Amino acid sequence: MKRPLSITILACVYLAVGVIGFAFHFRELLAGHHDAVGIELTEFVAILCGAFLLRGYNWARWLAIAWIAFHVALSAFHAIPELAIHAVFCAVFAWILFRPEAARYFRDARRVNGGGSSSPPDR
Repeated sequence: MKRPLSITILACVYLAVGVIGFAFHFRELLAGHHDAVGIELTEFVAILCGAFLLRGYNWARWLAIAWIAFHVALSAFHAIPELAIHAVFCAVFAWILFRPEAARYFRDARRVNGGGSSSPPDR
């Protein structure tokens, strides 16, 4: 099955956020900032999400939702507008990743990728 355009766009968003964020925060890592390792790991996870969403791995869509949900949780400790925008992103990302068209793509890609998910094959 052909990858839905919405999945391609979302995967590219994850890749862009991860790469740009990683590059932007790399200075903090070199400077020894106390949160830098955690921030860089978070950006690396975004890169993983984007790359494996493009390949159709089902676990990547769950990781992508966990990644944005983590940002929603972090936003709860900051300003309300930040919490609201992350919550909207989370809802939109969940809608994109769990529509029937996306579910078919991840199911079909699993067959092509030789079991891209830990769940059993469809019968």
